[in-house]
Amino acid sequence: MNKLKPQLPDVWGGIECTINRVEHRYTDQLALSGFYDHPDYLDPIIGLGIKHLRFPILWERHQPTRSGNIDWTFTTDCLHKLRMHRVTPVAGLLHHGSGPAFTNLLQDDFPQLFAAYAAAVAQQFPWLDYYTPVNEPLTTARFSGLYGLWYPHKRNDVSFIKILLNELKATVLAMREIRKINPAAKLVQTEDLSKTYSTPLLSYQARFENHRRWLAFDILCGKFDAKHPLWNYVRRLGIDTATLDFFQAHVCPPDIIGVNHYVTSERYLDENTDRYPSHSAGGNGLHQYADVDAVRVPINEPHGLPHLLEETWSRYQLPLVITEAHLNCTREEQLRWFKHVYSAAADAREHGIDVRAVTMWALLGSFGWNKLLTGETHDYETGAFDISAGYIRPTALATMARRFVVQEGHDHHLLASSGWWKMPSRFYEQSRKALPFFHPDTVQPVLITGKTGTLGQAFSRLCIERNLHHVLTGREEIDICDEQQVADAIKRYKPWAVINTAGYVHVDHAERQPERCYRENYMAASNLAAVCSRHGIKLLSFSSDLVFGGGQQHPYVEKDRTGPLNIYGHSKRLAEKAILSHQPNALIVRTAAFFGPWDHYHFVHAVTSALQAGATFVASNEQVVSPTYVPHLVHACLDLLIDDVSGIWHLVNDGCLTWYAFARKIATMANLDSRLIIAGNDLKQPAKRPEYSALCSNRYQLMPSLDEALTAYFSACNTHKQSFAIQKITNESV
Repeated sequence: MNKLKPQLPDVWGGIECTINRVEHRYTDQLALSGFYDHPDYLDPIIGLGIKHLRFPILWERHQPTRSGNIDWTFTTDCLHKLRMHRVTPVAGLLHHGSGPAFTNLLQDDFPQLFAAYAAAVAQQFPWLDYYTPVNEPLTTARFSGLYGLWYPHKRNDVSFIKILLNELKATVLAMREIRKINPAAKLVQTEDLSKTYSTPLLSYQARFENHRRWLAFDILCGKFDAKHPLWNYVRRLGIDTATLDFFQAHVCPPDIIGVNHYVTSERYLDENTDRYPSHSAGGNGLHQYADVDAVRVPINEPHGLPHLLEETWSRYQLPLVITEAHLNCTREEQLRWFKHVYSAAADAREHGIDVRAVTMWALLGSFGWNKLLTGETHDYETGAFDISAGYIRPTALATMARRFVVQEGHDHHLLASSGWWKMPSRFYEQSRKALPFFHPDTVQPVLITGKTGTLGQAFSRLCIERNLHHVLTGREEIDICDEQQVADAIKRYKPWAVINTAGYVHVDHAERQPERCYRENYMAASNLAAVCSRHGIKLLSFSSDLVFGGGQQHPYVEKDRTGPLNIYGHSKRLAEKAILSHQPNALIVRTAAFFGPWDHYHFVHAVTSALQAGATFVASNEQVVSPTYVPHLVHACLDLLIDDVSGIWHLVNDGCLTWYAFARKIATMANLDSRLIIAGNDLKQPAKRPEYSALCSNRYQLMPSLDEALTAYFSACNTHKQSFAIQKITNESV
């Protein structure tokens, strides 16, 4: 493994901890993550080797009422553990919140109340050296006072500036109280400082927003006076000079500037709104314009994180830490994004910019940020760990973090391909079709068997979408029943992983063709496992719910005893044993009854086709199964493969029902006549099926619900129909 250059930035960690208020509803990220019930989540975080952790000691959590004693027990235990392992906490006291219910960001005494709480924290933990009293004050002021998304839901410039000044005064007063107890305490002030770009017509608006992005730091650093470009703007909003003079008399520059940077943070303004999605349209009262992700627009001037770090350093000459680096995307894109951010920080440091560290943010993932915390539901996105199943599982990001902590190069093959933010297809003006942006001669592929099958085609399609270099093979390229051909293929393609989707799939025909079934399902899988094991290559192979005999009436989990009733199920069980005997770290996925939008060879299409034609449809009311949506399955499999997990996993959509009930659900969701569905009990199938073969997982439920799967299926089918219609019209026009 190649060593990186010395004096590289450190790696910090961060726990997404927002307690935010929308109307009268609070959302606590740590409650959603289960952290309060699982303080042992800290153990694998400590195991990453990080020496600094952004850790919450949040006001709303500890002091929900104005009077009453504060219970420090949970926080004390956590901080004690961190201290024992020499992990330095960076204490966050308010994280996108408006404070407890007895106050809010617009209240006159908010700063004093907050400072009193900060004093209580310092008294309880006098050894704490690093504080972020208020996370991202400017961003919070915009979302709460200008956009109306968060409490107190104001939508005007006056509220925006009053909230910002209240947050900054609270920061100044808090640090004054903290330093009375610990004079060495350091202020780590975080903010999203990303830049706005525009067309020439809207340069005035971009210029204003680019002055505004520095406002919090300019005020704290004593740089906000009558010469400041926004002085008159603030004064016109009714802010008196006495309020502003406070900050000149109490200059409180950060000891460290925390730069929070996301791939979509930088913005681009364009009056040509028809070029962009309709939801991006807005304006300022003078002009209507689209406000879009700058990354999706070709910009012919310096931009991106390297430029931002240079700007911030030049303006303040203060140490920098990238305090949030996260991307809600596929696993390989998360890896690529962190590497991109870390490389930018390392390059900046090499050019004389004092970048101390890069924070792997949202170690435990986060909830609801896809809707900016305004939704009733809270969709989960993973971080370095996945805690969605109620226990903690490291992802590939955790491996990356550990290697960067010790300043080792993370030479993961997936990092040789570019992230989507560098791909030509990202631009609004260009085709949405995913275009590979790698050099196949230098990038190791995933080798996929089963070229003509549903799963093989789906893996190929989604590998293209995810910019994962792959080779899709069929019998003409490799006969996987021939071990020598498998070995030759491994030498030829040099894959980092093999995904085996090939095999005999006809359950009933297998009763008449057992030798062929065993050859293609058992012997082929055994050959692949043996060769992959010899070459140290990861193998993913698929098994079935039919390895079970149906002797129970609750979903089968991975550890349950198998007992297949037919030739097909028996061939799959033999394959499982052979694979694990050759390669104990192989990944075997049991799944069932899959359906997808890219072919018609599945139950959902059969049901909808019959009902659309006005025909009856007979479905078993005795066999209970777990239907599986192919795109969900493939994405989950790719993430697990990248995470390097092993063993047997059950991957199905959450839910189980009879084929008859499934058909009725399909009819209902497709607005078709469910009365045409007939329950059948004896379908005279040659292969015996278990009456109950539903699956679930005692390892992890990685897949969405069946209702979500069907919704996604019908949406995808409609999209494909529309695309086909557009293509047909285009062709006819030509």
